[in-house]
Amino acid sequence: MTIDLAGKGGRRIDIFDATLRDGEQAPGNTMSPEDKLRYALAAEAFGADVIEAGFPASSPADFAATKLIAGALTTARFSTFNRCSERDIRLSAEAGGIRPNHQIAICGTGSDLHLEHKRQITRREAIAEGRHAVRLAAALGATDIAFCIEDASRGDRGFVMDLVGEALAQGATTIGLADTTGCATPSEYGDLIAEAHEMVPPDVTISTHCHDDLGLSLANALAGVQAGAGEVQATLGGIGERCGNTPLEELAAVLVFKSAQVGAYTDLRIDQLYAAYVDLVDTTGMAVPRNKAIVGLNAFATQAGIHQDGILKNPATYEFMDPARWGRHRSILVGRHSGRAVVRYVLAELGAPEDDALVDRMYEELVASRPGSDCDELDHLRDEVALRLAVSP
Repeated sequence: MTIDLAGKGGRRIDIFDATLRDGEQAPGNTMSPEDKLRYALAAEAFGADVIEAGFPASSPADFAATKLIAGALTTARFSTFNRCSERDIRLSAEAGGIRPNHQIAICGTGSDLHLEHKRQITRREAIAEGRHAVRLAAALGATDIAFCIEDASRGDRGFVMDLVGEALAQGATTIGLADTTGCATPSEYGDLIAEAHEMVPPDVTISTHCHDDLGLSLANALAGVQAGAGEVQATLGGIGERCGNTPLEELAAVLVFKSAQVGAYTDLRIDQLYAAYVDLVDTTGMAVPRNKAIVGLNAFATQAGIHQDGILKNPATYEFMDPARWGRHRSILVGRHSGRAVVRYVLAELGAPEDDALVDRMYEELVASRPGSDCDELDHLRDEVALRLAVSP
């Protein structure tokens, strides 16, 4: 049996599932309102704390999806994305309703690069629009207000903290700090979160939002958690703009199987994540990578003879996690790199007498002669061996 190292340690971390907003805005990932509702219900079932319904002001489809999701969720909270815009916030309030489980999330501008070249506004104007936006959400009756700072990782630290302070003064209950271009290292991002953590009261949540342009989104999110963040924004399969976001399933793996080391844990029902991912792939038409952790085609598959020998003796030799914990199964593929151990295993299963000559013959006929790219499931080898045994003199 694979060793089960799962256990809870430290603080419980909220999971903010951004698949339906940041995940969908990547090219090719478009979902209909009905698709989004189906995914939102799956995310609620696997235990996401907050589900980002979308950006209601961006399109009629996002507005409709938000209405569907708002009316269907029973245990999870949902979040709507907004710029510092009265129109955005009022449309979010209309689409999602003013209710306890509706988080109105407002996006502020955190770097001089964005202020000058994208927004053409000053720091003072950015602080003022953030103030007015959070104040409006509170005036409309929202009790769950997130103020998320775009490009915070490239912003002047003092200015970013001024934005945080103003949002808190107006009633923000969550502060999100985004590594929008995925440019930060774990130490840089951890320092940003730590500084915010020093000024944020205990009843306000700090949320991470990390992109994967340098392949560091998960490492940065974990650095943020260890620096005091209480929520991680992630997407299933890591889908999202450009290189994507913190992969939700990989985050879950660390928080479940390495919680003592990280000092944090999650209550996500990880056995439901793969089924949700398969449906997401089917909906969006994405290709499933072979080598992706947890959800990749080969995440729990092996063809190498040395590895197969170990796994057949004890799966823990080459599997850190039991695939069944993820709703998956182990695949032993027989191909050019397989060895005699897999043939010996099949013969023993079939009750054939132990015979090195028979093992050698079956290996040469059924394994060694295969083309390099040709491989089959173990069941196919078992059938072939049984057939040859049946017709042998």
